[in-house]
Amino acid sequence: MSSTTVEQVNEPSGEFTSHDTPPKRLGLALFVICAAQLMIVLDGTIVNIALPHIETDLGFSQANLQWVITIYTLAFGGALLLGGRLGDLYGRRRMFVWGIVLFTIASLVAGIAQNETMMLAARAVQGLGGALAAPNALALITTTFPAGKERNRAMGVFAAMSGAGAAIGLILGGALTEIDWRWNFFINLPIGIVVAFLAQRILTESEDGRGSLDVPGAITSIAGLSTLVYGLTHAASTSWSDATTITYLAVGVALLVAFVVIETRVAHPLLPMRIPGDRTRGTSYFVMLIVGAGMFAMFYFLGIYIQSILGYSPLKTGLAFLPFSVGIVVAAQVASFLIAKVDPRWISGAGAGFATLGMWGFTHLTPQSTYASGLLPWIVVLAFGLGLIFVPLTLTAVHGVAHEDSSVASAVLNTMQQVGGTLGLATLSTIFVNNLNDKVAELTAKMPQGGPAPSKEQLAAAQKMIADEAFTYGASRAYLVAAIMIAVGGVVTLVALHVRHQELATDGAAPAHMG
Repeated sequence: MSSTTVEQVNEPSGEFTSHDTPPKRLGLALFVICAAQLMIVLDGTIVNIALPHIETDLGFSQANLQWVITIYTLAFGGALLLGGRLGDLYGRRRMFVWGIVLFTIASLVAGIAQNETMMLAARAVQGLGGALAAPNALALITTTFPAGKERNRAMGVFAAMSGAGAAIGLILGGALTEIDWRWNFFINLPIGIVVAFLAQRILTESEDGRGSLDVPGAITSIAGLSTLVYGLTHAASTSWSDATTITYLAVGVALLVAFVVIETRVAHPLLPMRIPGDRTRGTSYFVMLIVGAGMFAMFYFLGIYIQSILGYSPLKTGLAFLPFSVGIVVAAQVASFLIAKVDPRWISGAGAGFATLGMWGFTHLTPQSTYASGLLPWIVVLAFGLGLIFVPLTLTAVHGVAHEDSSVASAVLNTMQQVGGTLGLATLSTIFVNNLNDKVAELTAKMPQGGPAPSKEQLAAAQKMIADEAFTYGASRAYLVAAIMIAVGGVVTLVALHVRHQELATDGAAPAHMG
């Protein structure tokens, strides 16, 4: 990244004011922002491999163990809109730093946790810290880097960190768990301290926004999003017809409807409807939601397949995802180069084609598949496609947003990814379980009846064969639906995303009252 100053740039949107002067060291600014984003994103997966050890050491019940993941997801997804608006109103750097500080302190508490309550409280605060930092991190790129080459390059790095973070989390989780599961949290301490320290010195503060905090909107958005995410998470572990699932989903939707009504009537809304109402942004948000739905489920099913059927250790499982991280980083850089020459819909549309092909490739997995031939080619193709999707859509999702709305526009994008991932896991888990059960019944019915009783070894081998066949069949149906989701996202991108690449070379931010 070039360290060229941009003080002479005169942006037509008024993006840079005398109070909000861009820093001279853009490369270091990008490092600070992306390090924070990577830390937040990878924390969604880094703990997964450590769960059995956390269960043993802290005395978690099996029923409560999943809350180590769920409570982070609820706090993070529920508070994103509030975190974005607080940045717009009270300073993006200030909220970014506060978020990192909260996240870092909570990581320390989680690392030294002695019981369930201490761990779950720390994870909730981690989620809140992430919700403060994440939307303001993306907004800081928008307001720090001038539109065009510098911003496109920065967005490429940022999108790569966002997309590769989950895979990097699996790699780090496997490595650190082999040392001690507590290091999955302690690893955040040096990163958080360095990021918070440098952010105060490298990033410039935005002016405080006009207006006041929309408290009713904040309450209904947090309650609605958290309730909806919990309902989707519950559906993934039970079923869509479960009474608790239905209740939470219904309440979540009702609260979000109330939120929309409130936002159309208050003077200073938490989420001005002009933000998602814009065609370019609305399309970007929808495609991020549906692509996220397909992508996050891929990690879930492949992680189980690699460990349970291929028999890989936690560390080796993490390393198996390394090509995904490399592929998405390479593709993100390709996309950030192309975006100056090609309209974003063609780049994202092509990316959706690659990603659909990669996800479809996983539908052919069998218990006899090998990593080199059955997994690796499709991991690379999928990663390359996702990298091409993320960079243009991240740019278009925040392009043309009024200066005072940039953090909340970023928060909507983060929210779509979070809700999309949860929705995808719930939907595809249902498809997986139904097809797995059908396959178990079919294979069990084909078992020879009568004759001499099988030995324990023969019975165990038969059960393993049925379990492996049923798992791969159920997962293949889930992968097929995920491929269809991504394909739909690609079609929507090609049809509805009409912004030109020349427009992305300028800020084009309209005044707040126009959107």
